[in-house]
Amino acid sequence: MKKSDLPIVYSCSGCSSAAQSANMIAIKMDREKLAEMSCIAGVGGDVKPLVRTAKSGRDIIAIDGCPLSCCKASLARHDVKPKYHFDLSKFNIPKKPGVDPDPELSMKVYEELVEHIYQHEKV
Repeated sequence: MKKSDLPIVYSCSGCSSAAQSANMIAIKMDREKLAEMSCIAGVGGDVKPLVRTAKSGRDIIAIDGCPLSCCKASLARHDVKPKYHFDLSKFNIPKKPGVDPDPELSMKVYEELVEHIYQHEKV
């Protein structure tokens, strides 16, 4: 499968444990070639090539660490709606400032998200 056939994954990447869990999950999706990760900061900062990527028509997965949904809001600034949006607080990922994410919990949630997306695609 070509990279351009993959969905694009964006994640929150703030300073809390929840934000870094979102980032870990998106990186794993990219490394496992389930999605191509792109830069949400560039979309929010109006960087033209990154906005073009977001608006390319490919399916989008947005992973936010908390209900503030900064990732989703950054996409919305450019009228881009993700096919899948996940708020990790709904998966019991704690938001702790200045604390590293729990890798085991992050990978458990990664598996849940991948299963959800895969099941959705088969329907």
